Amino acid sequence: MNSCNLRRLAWRVVSLAMCCCLCAGVPAEAADRFDAAVAHAGRSAADLRRDGLDHPAEILRLTGIKPGMRVADVLAGDGYYSELLSYVVGPKGRVLSINNAAFDGWSDGDRQARLAGDRLPNVQHQTLDLNDMHIPNGSLDAVLLVKVYHDLYWVDTEGKWPKIDTSGVLSQLANALKPGGVLLVVDHSAKAGSGAADSSRLHRIDESYAVRDIESQGLEKVAESDVLRSPGDARDQISFKGPMLGKTDRFALVFRKPAH
Repeated sequence: MNSCNLRRLAWRVVSLAMCCCLCAGVPAEAADRFDAAVAHAGRSAADLRRDGLDHPAEILRLTGIKPGMRVADVLAGDGYYSELLSYVVGPKGRVLSINNAAFDGWSDGDRQARLAGDRLPNVQHQTLDLNDMHIPNGSLDAVLLVKVYHDLYWVDTEGKWPKIDTSGVLSQLANALKPGGVLLVVDHSAKAGSGAADSSRLHRIDESYAVRDIESQGLEKVAESDVLRSPGDARDQISFKGPMLGKTDRFALVFRKPAH
């Protein structure tokens, strides 16, 4: 075999090796702790169905939450995100799964089933008055408000929901974050310019208003995602039932507490 053919053969071998390495590396690079949390064995059928609507791996990936961190899932409901967080932070981390009395009532049964038998030993459920949570300052690496930020503005005429000091709640959460800690906010979009006006009637809130509101607490917006966007949503129907259930346009934002 002449030198030209040898060079061709050598190049083919190198090319094939590079291709094999690249192909082998794709799954390892694509799968991470957030994908692993979603794929964790033993998650309920209801949670698996919800995954298709909520894209939890993509949403949680925005936060950069790591093993060993201490995080809070505020107004966690039945604990869908609390369970995923428990897998992400691992046995050396801790998840505070926080409800008020109203959210506890709405999630009764499902919440207890999720936590039964010390199934998630690093998750602590707490029923708190949001106006006075007593979370120690600088104790949390991350806080989640998933489709509940608008509830801080909900004015309920039927007596099912307490009056909430929204600024006070946000201030407590900002103070609870460590320097460099993050706040994830996911919510149903209201029409631009509507502020918090549709929080009671439609359970939606204006994204720009949310950014200003949260940045007023000294946090900085550092990330966002369009994975939950639904451009066809006219934003004029109630978010959590009827034809818009699971079909609303949702914004996903991450804010960070300055490190200094």
